Amino acid sequence: MSEAVEVEEIPAGFRQTQLGPRTITVPEHWSRVRIEDVSEVVTRGKQPTYVDEPGVPVLNQSCIYWDGYHQENLKYLDEDVAKDWKPKHFATKGDILINSTGQGTLGRALYWDKESGTHAIDSHITRVSVDSDTIDPEFLRYYLESTWGQTMLYVFCVAGSTGQIELSKTDLMSMPLLCPPVEEQRRIADILSTVDEQIQQTDEVINKTEELKRGVLNELIPRGINEHGELRPFPEDQPDLYDEVRRCTIPTGWEVSSLQELCKEDVTYGIVQAGPHVDDGVPYIKTGDMTDGKLELKGLSRTSTEIAEDYDRSKIRTGELVITIRATVGVVHQVPPELDGGNLTQGTARISPKDSIDNRYLLWAIRTNIVQSLIDARTKGSTFNEITLGTLRKVPIPYPVNLEEQKIIAERLDKISEKLDEERSYLHNLQELKDGLMQDLLTGKVRVNTDN
Repeated sequence: MSEAVEVEEIPAGFRQTQLGPRTITVPEHWSRVRIEDVSEVVTRGKQPTYVDEPGVPVLNQSCIYWDGYHQENLKYLDEDVAKDWKPKHFATKGDILINSTGQGTLGRALYWDKESGTHAIDSHITRVSVDSDTIDPEFLRYYLESTWGQTMLYVFCVAGSTGQIELSKTDLMSMPLLCPPVEEQRRIADILSTVDEQIQQTDEVINKTEELKRGVLNELIPRGINEHGELRPFPEDQPDLYDEVRRCTIPTGWEVSSLQELCKEDVTYGIVQAGPHVDDGVPYIKTGDMTDGKLELKGLSRTSTEIAEDYDRSKIRTGELVITIRATVGVVHQVPPELDGGNLTQGTARISPKDSIDNRYLLWAIRTNIVQSLIDARTKGSTFNEITLGTLRKVPIPYPVNLEEQKIIAERLDKISEKLDEERSYLHNLQELKDGLMQDLLTGKVRVNTDN
């Protein structure tokens, strides 16, 4: 006896249509069209011979990212040569410009809202000029950005081998897309562009806060805080407040000691051969798990308990510091509670500060330009960068002897860092919101009101 096949119920007002390899359910009044059905021009740019400024600006693939137009990456074409270029090789207001070569680059698209005819496009960009009475160009740009749009581009419109892939103009023209009525398209584009504006504004806040953090960090550590909780004057303005110690200008009452002198145990690296991954084993931190922004906890490798026990010297505890000593040298983070009892590899080292040194202060001190430049100067290597443990232990660190001053400095920097974390979390939520909206709005799963 054969099993009954469950048939998907189609909601009222919807129908099924074939889009690429899939049959999907869409609103009844949405049409399925090809790019060539809604376009007036589909063409590739022209290969220029670049010149230094001044000249005619040329749009290239480095100008086009999902976060918008990167004007700083423009190149230039000789003005006399540009006079011989055909109009089709210049961007027109309302165009969609698509990166057309290279893995990881191909498929990024830009809605060109600038003046027509002022910017040439090079041969790695495809220019699509649409019939705006049929399709809203911003809607098409968002469609191309969506997971479904990118899948269609890479499955049906890309030719060539890995590393040498190229967007086929012929296949792009035949690429199918879902097309709501134009007023609905514009409303969808308006909603998504509003979220994009919030993403851009949050990105700007993050960039400004990062600049603030860098500035405050590199002022607080060398100058410190006086008894009134204020930043000390610059050494050149009030030299009597400073001393020269080990070729460092530091506030009176500060010292300069080697990193090892500030630790209660030897600065040391971790496991030499961790063996195969053990699902319920001991987590360990590799260089690749650490970036300037965060210590990535998801997907950490794990070793057996037996191997970890052989490297008890590098067992990490909550609050201690871990620094990279291979490849990307000098990235430092604090050990979170989730990794208490974990371990390291040869590419990372454990720093266990003395009770007289605030852990957070030492974290920030290592991140200063002063200490990072000292680490960079001591980093060697041909195949990959590396700093030896012996050298790392000798790196000089300026610090206030007064533990309370250390804590005040760390707290001020922590507050800025917390603000950064909040903004990054908000940005992540906005990006997830946009992804969800694109999935729902561009397939008709969620409808929009076009009356307003």
